[in-house]
Amino acid sequence: MAVVKSNTKQMELLARLMRAEAEGEGELGMLMVGNVGVNRVRAACLDFKNIRTLEEMVFQSPGGFEATQKSYFYQRAREQDKRLAQRVINGERFHPATRSLWFFEPPGECPAQWYNQWNTGRFKSHCFYSPSTADCPEI
Repeated sequence: MAVVKSNTKQMELLARLMRAEAEGEGELGMLMVGNVGVNRVRAACLDFKNIRTLEEMVFQSPGGFEATQKSYFYQRAREQDKRLAQRVINGERFHPATRSLWFFEPPGECPAQWYNQWNTGRFKSHCFYSPSTADCPEI
């Protein structure tokens, strides 16, 4: 059962985001980016109080994803990317992105905190950051 509402267009939008942000990280990296996106839709906290749909999440400004500014993002979603997007829409979660709302690629080690949020781990080149349960109980 889906943990966020979506239609085909929104699922494909998430698939394109996952690919554009993390194709070089492999399927697991793409799934983790999907976790962050789905978490942002589910969270009614911090920077995401008014984000209720996948489309609002993908194009959030400020605070959205850099990939939406690149032509690569605007390629058609591939079938394998759609399958990955559907998995995270259905609620599959992957550590360290299980509760994460943010990720980024630092030039070196992952800082312990980023914008006052704690590091929950690294996968390949991306560091993931999660809010406290007090700040965001929804996720």
